[in-house]
Amino acid sequence: MTDNTKYIFVTGGVTSSLGKGIIAASLAKLLQAQGYRTTIQKLDPYINVDPGTLNPYEHGECYVTDDGAETDLDLGHYERFLNVPTSQANNVTTGRIYQSVIEKERRGEFLGKTVQVIPHITDEIKNRVQILGNSGDYDIVITEIGGTVGDIESLPYIEAVRQLKWDLGEHNAIVIHLTLVPFLSAAGELKTKPTQHSVKTLMESGVMADVLVCRTEHELPEDLRTKLALFCNVREEAVIQSIDASTIYDVPNLMLEQGLDKVVLKKLNLKSATPDLTQWNKFLSRHKNPKSEITIGLIGKYVELQDSYKSILEAFIHAGAANEVKVNVESIHSEYLNADNAKLKLSHLDGVLVAPGFGERGIEGKIDAIKYVREQNIPFLGICLGMQMAVIEFARNVLGLVDANSTEMVPNTKNPVIDLMESQKSVTNKGGTMRLGAWECKVKVDSKASKVYGATTILERHRHRYEFNNDFKKEIEEAGMVATGLNPETGLVEIIEIPNHPWFVGVQYHPEYRSTVANPHPLFVAFVRAALKYKNAKNRVSMA
Repeated sequence: MTDNTKYIFVTGGVTSSLGKGIIAASLAKLLQAQGYRTTIQKLDPYINVDPGTLNPYEHGECYVTDDGAETDLDLGHYERFLNVPTSQANNVTTGRIYQSVIEKERRGEFLGKTVQVIPHITDEIKNRVQILGNSGDYDIVITEIGGTVGDIESLPYIEAVRQLKWDLGEHNAIVIHLTLVPFLSAAGELKTKPTQHSVKTLMESGVMADVLVCRTEHELPEDLRTKLALFCNVREEAVIQSIDASTIYDVPNLMLEQGLDKVVLKKLNLKSATPDLTQWNKFLSRHKNPKSEITIGLIGKYVELQDSYKSILEAFIHAGAANEVKVNVESIHSEYLNADNAKLKLSHLDGVLVAPGFGERGIEGKIDAIKYVREQNIPFLGICLGMQMAVIEFARNVLGLVDANSTEMVPNTKNPVIDLMESQKSVTNKGGTMRLGAWECKVKVDSKASKVYGATTILERHRHRYEFNNDFKKEIEEAGMVATGLNPETGLVEIIEIPNHPWFVGVQYHPEYRSTVANPHPLFVAFVRAALKYKNAKNRVSMA
């Protein structure tokens, strides 16, 4: 434990998508494994107040915290690595910063002053950066700054970092600069010039990098490290190689080998020890040495971009390792699925997950897929919209309500088995107004869900406006689909199951948000186990 909170800022240069979030999470893991209470926050330079209204194609998934914050997907990495929940305070956007400053100006808090980027915007950034540190809960706060150095929109953040380094004093704040060292195949060599220019741009803003983390496809030779240290004003031991890894979960060990944690702790004047990565490495061993293999179909409308379902894909990795199974995820675009090709596209799968989403595009394909897996007894998991589509499919094809639908898709449907929540009917603004965050769910005893969770009261995170319409609950349950999880206050249906199906579960919430390396989500673990059981039974039949 430290006497005062230390701050680490992670900036990026040359190009985006170098993996600042993974480097930040890996360093945090190493520090946490040495006994330091560590958290990570993300500063995003876009003007949206939060990513809740951003297109998943453009920004990837929107990650939701327990306290209902719609945040950047990097917060998912932070939680998965550290096994510590994040909150509203862990994600700050330019939109939120300006909104706060403008509200203060309107209230008269700057009366007589001209409100400017410096000092008013930078002061607000500095205050937000230090909220977690001032809470007394953390020894070290790592702050990832989105975008790349030199971007116009990032300049206020870089200036705030410059001021904070000065305010906090030596040994209390350092900057790690992540940059690209490209390999030019025509010349057959690694090039340092992009990194030199990136560090120079940072220095022009008054910020000196303390540690360089160099993303590279090839090993960095000693003479190249010496050159980078000389031209970028860092110690040679502070030039850290970050080579491409087979999995993001290798990165903490790679950073340990490179001594990133030791360099950082030395600069912060803190003691270093050997990190205890026993549990982490057990997970890695199981992940890399599976005893079996299964294929799960992920059906959605954003499948071209893996970041759109990032938490689901990671949850399968955690659940796969828990079962010592390699989970191959086959992405299937629901827009190109129909009753005629469902068998062709789905019959070889060991399980099917219908993904969350919004809007009517690809909806009928999801319904056709669910009908096929329900009738063929293939293990099924529906999340949020996926659960709602399972209810619609059941109502149409088992109850005979052929026009059953959601009022999200068909507002005037005669059989709205999925309808807008009562609390949402007066909502007009789109941003931050859904049912968000962790809500309680009471689980029926002896249901699949109660056996999966080993509990009858659970807390899960939500992000939705529409719900199971309880006017149809009695009719649907009598036909064989049972509501096994309910919100105790509102009676909202949280979990549906078909008891006479080997494994058919739909949930209104997002279990993927809670899955971590240390605690794989029990629903994903059980789903993977059911898929393996289905595959083994199928193989026995084919061999008979």
